[in-house]
Amino acid sequence: MEEKRKKKKINTVKVQTFGKKADIFFNIIIALFAFSCIFPFIFVIIISFTSETSLITEGYRIIPSSWSFDGYRYLYEMKDQILQALFITVFVTVVGTLVNVTFTSTYAYAISRNSFRYRKFFTVFALVTMLFSAGMVPNYIVMTTLLNLKDTVWALILPMALSPFNIIVMRTFFKRSVPDAIIESAKIDGAGELRVFMQIVLPLAVPGIATISLFAALGYWNDWFNALLYIQSDNLVPLQYLLMKIQSNIEYMSQNANMSSALSGGAAAIPKEATRMAMVVISTVPIACSYPFFQKYFISGLTIGGVKE
Repeated sequence: MEEKRKKKKINTVKVQTFGKKADIFFNIIIALFAFSCIFPFIFVIIISFTSETSLITEGYRIIPSSWSFDGYRYLYEMKDQILQALFITVFVTVVGTLVNVTFTSTYAYAISRNSFRYRKFFTVFALVTMLFSAGMVPNYIVMTTLLNLKDTVWALILPMALSPFNIIVMRTFFKRSVPDAIIESAKIDGAGELRVFMQIVLPLAVPGIATISLFAALGYWNDWFNALLYIQSDNLVPLQYLLMKIQSNIEYMSQNANMSSALSGGAAAIPKEATRMAMVVISTVPIACSYPFFQKYFISGLTIGGVKE
């Protein structure tokens, strides 16, 4: 008996030792994978602080021979335009996300309920719009001629106010996380549809709403194509479109010898690569900083349920 106990203890110690080694191994693998995801952005930040001369002579290096703020100084000279574009982008992102989440969640909740008679029709309707599009020309005619929204801030919001993909995501989330028993019990107590949705369904659907909110916010923040189509006023240009125009101007000035000779310092004085990377940092950091606030909802969204069994 004592020998068996000793063998069990030895086997237990071996298993625990192997388990610790396996945990260390997998932690190292995950850490390397996380670093491989973060490193490209860190490298972009390093390049944005590298002098243009070092980039031309040495190329991209993790530790450049000389550092410089020329890229950010060049953008700082256009700070008034950039701040105005940043304000437009933040406004469009916040308002557009609220509009998108409101339309998407109410639409998805309706088609997720078995009591809704036309749920199959509207589900297919959303799927069809996700698979097939009318095209750019009909959209442009509707926005400019029918709705008269050209050169208005709503031209940056309404084209993405409803997302078929997010509708399908929320429909699935409502079906799995909001059982019919909860809704029926609330209706028995005298609650109406709006009260059920606001006070019962939405608190249960916070992880799903946070997920589609992040999707919508990313879409609005990175959008520049709608500005290219509908915006002509400089006061309504969003950040992404302005940065794209700045990059195009830098490319043009660098390739056009006549224009570069007319400018003070010439095109050679423009920190082309550093400015490009600085634009990436400026356009990425604000939305990247908002991700940690949504992370806990993604994690809880994997385990949350309307009823615990």
